[in-house]
Amino acid sequence: MSAVLWLLVLLLVGSVAAYRQLARTPATAVMGATLLLATVGGLSWWLALPLWLLWVATAVLLHADDWRREYVTARVLDFYRKQLPPLSDTEREAMEAGNVWWERELFSGQPDWERLSGFADRPLRGDEQAFLDGPVERLCAQLDDWRITHVDADLPPAVWQTLRDDGFFGLLIPPQFGGKGFSHRAHSAVVMKLASRSVTAAITVMVPNSLGPAELLRHYGTQAQKDHYLPRLASGQDIPCFALTGPQAGSDAGALPDVGVVCRGQHAGQEVLGVRLSFEKRYITLGPVATLIGLAFTLRDPDRLLGGAVERGITVLLLPANTPGVGRGERHLPLDVPFQNGPLHGRDVFAPLEWIIGGQDGIGRGWQMLFSCLSEGRGISLPALSTGVAKVAARHTGAYAGVREQFGLPIGRFEGVQEVLARIGGHCYQMDAARRLTLYALDEGERPAVVTAILKYHLTERGRRVINDAMDVQAGSGIMLGPRNFMGRYYQIMPVAITVEGANILTRSLIIFGQGAVRAHPYVLEEMQAAQEEDADLALERFDPLLLAHGAYLLGNAARSFWLGLSRGRLAQVPDDGPVGRYQQRLSWMSAAFALAADITMLVVGGDLKRRERLSARLGDVLSELYLASAVLWRHGQQGQPADDLPLLRWAMDDCLARMATAFDDLFANYPNRALGCLLRWLIFPTGRPSRGPNDALGQQVAELLLAPGEARDRLTDGIYLTRDPAEATGRLELAIEQVEIAGLAQRKLRGALKSGALAAVADQDVLAQAQAAGALEAGEVAMLADYQALVREIIAVDAFPADSFARDSTT
Repeated sequence: MSAVLWLLVLLLVGSVAAYRQLARTPATAVMGATLLLATVGGLSWWLALPLWLLWVATAVLLHADDWRREYVTARVLDFYRKQLPPLSDTEREAMEAGNVWWERELFSGQPDWERLSGFADRPLRGDEQAFLDGPVERLCAQLDDWRITHVDADLPPAVWQTLRDDGFFGLLIPPQFGGKGFSHRAHSAVVMKLASRSVTAAITVMVPNSLGPAELLRHYGTQAQKDHYLPRLASGQDIPCFALTGPQAGSDAGALPDVGVVCRGQHAGQEVLGVRLSFEKRYITLGPVATLIGLAFTLRDPDRLLGGAVERGITVLLLPANTPGVGRGERHLPLDVPFQNGPLHGRDVFAPLEWIIGGQDGIGRGWQMLFSCLSEGRGISLPALSTGVAKVAARHTGAYAGVREQFGLPIGRFEGVQEVLARIGGHCYQMDAARRLTLYALDEGERPAVVTAILKYHLTERGRRVINDAMDVQAGSGIMLGPRNFMGRYYQIMPVAITVEGANILTRSLIIFGQGAVRAHPYVLEEMQAAQEEDADLALERFDPLLLAHGAYLLGNAARSFWLGLSRGRLAQVPDDGPVGRYQQRLSWMSAAFALAADITMLVVGGDLKRRERLSARLGDVLSELYLASAVLWRHGQQGQPADDLPLLRWAMDDCLARMATAFDDLFANYPNRALGCLLRWLIFPTGRPSRGPNDALGQQVAELLLAPGEARDRLTDGIYLTRDPAEATGRLELAIEQVEIAGLAQRKLRGALKSGALAAVADQDVLAQAQAAGALEAGEVAMLADYQALVREIIAVDAFPADSFARDSTT
């Protein structure tokens, strides 16, 4: 056998050993035996000798532990410490907030699909479902979004009272404090249903229940604080807001300019230890009506009245809005959506220390509190709002495309419109799957900060794309605002969802991979902690086994990436068969590829990673699409793998895989080392991309699901408010789509009679009378078609207003 063939055999055996993740001793033995066989088999001495020397060096490196630690690991550790990026206290706390969950599996390169299928989705409890079917349904029927926006510029007083009376502000507060004690899934379901009716109402409910004083008190408050405030918040006696963002500190909340100083002051007629501060905040949702302000500021103790350090860090206190010195500015108007939002300020405000959340124990823990609660809240409220919006578009824009005709055909039959409808349906399926999977994790007690960042970014972005697509399909009826227009408000609000709770640009470029690379990686966080150990011997002892394991992990993912790429994932062992099993295999391939690319990138870029935002964003995109695709498979399984959902499953999966491939392409095309980028591309995609995206035939199948009633359409859009009231725009669509098939048959008969010349082309009512008289249509068909045509005329009509109604009062 030639030297080249023996080298190929050695590479083959080595890659298989790495693929199988053999331990160091078996791997050394296997490579030694193969090299011995090659030597005996005639491998030239000039090639065999360096290979044997390499094998011996590797064997010593792997097994001579003391020597390796002293001469190899110690030097690597020194280099590693120099490469570590400097972390501020806020960055460190953000990185340590929450925990890791399924994203660690995706980072492993070998996701455990059986574990994923074992995440059993729980139905809502009886009291939760009753709340949705009762108070939420009644509230939705009570809401008039056009009036809320263009007449009242607020929720009507009766709605505010309903929110208080029915406990909408205490969904998560435990029952012993007067709240509902609902699950995160129920909270999400309430917000989603409200969002399908009125975004203003949804925001008003979601803010107190997600990021606000109630959540901070539940997790960090003293017992006295809980006993006093939680019942007041649950009943709506207190309306909360949370004041974090200031003019000089937007996304950089760690640079809070608002400073409080520990001092003595008067409170309730007594001198007490407290905080005196001035502050300026803006963009505060519920700020104009809040009675209780959660306030974030930087605390200093220059006189050391508390003992210890002067700089005490970011702290959060509960500040009654009627505290002397607290003031409100005039309202903001976020893109003409009139949820209560406005600036707050304080001048020389004094607050006793007991108002700090957690009391004195809460001093300096503000950043931890904020990130911990945000890691939950950002996975619930905005994803629920975005998914509700997407479901409205899928159901009602699909219905509109089914009944609106042009050139004698429903517009949903045109290929261009079907392409857009397929995106609407496929993205809606992805969004709801990711929402449900994340809620499962949160209700299980997980606090996955990286996953919730993924959800916030990708569901709001997909929501924006869905609304843009829906507006294109609805054309003139989408842009003419008025009571008939059910899409225009969503078009206005989506940029608000994208901006709040962390601007999406920064979420994508700094947080998803920036945190995920450390938190979800099997070894990086532990390596960083070992490198920061002050005891040199202990640091070396902790770092050494991590270095060995990390090396094996890197080689294993390189081998898995190549072999899975060569087989297009077919070598991956997965629990399912059919389409689901095939997608599991392709995701296993992408997981190994992601783990390899992430490791190599961190090695190449080192401490500059957080400044290389484009690289970080593209790796974050791959991780995000892996998570969304996992959620799609999970949802399909949890719903019993219904056959009529297969077009949605396949479209959603092909879309995710294509997005991963594009992110990889962009990463490698802009790699710091172009040669290494080309090598990685060849190693990961030896046979090409995993998907070029959904094909036209699949898109047509998804579009067809939205154009007519069916179980798949109902499953896709479940949880939103539905009405069959002909006085409502969406009610008319529900009525029309139920009749579209039978009306279509009658209309085809009518057109046939017109085309044959049996009938004259006249006005609708006259031609129907002709058709009945000529026997082309039966009396029942004529009556049904007349009602249907009248309904469609109402559907395609748009609002018009008196000219003088557009005048604005310049004094207001």
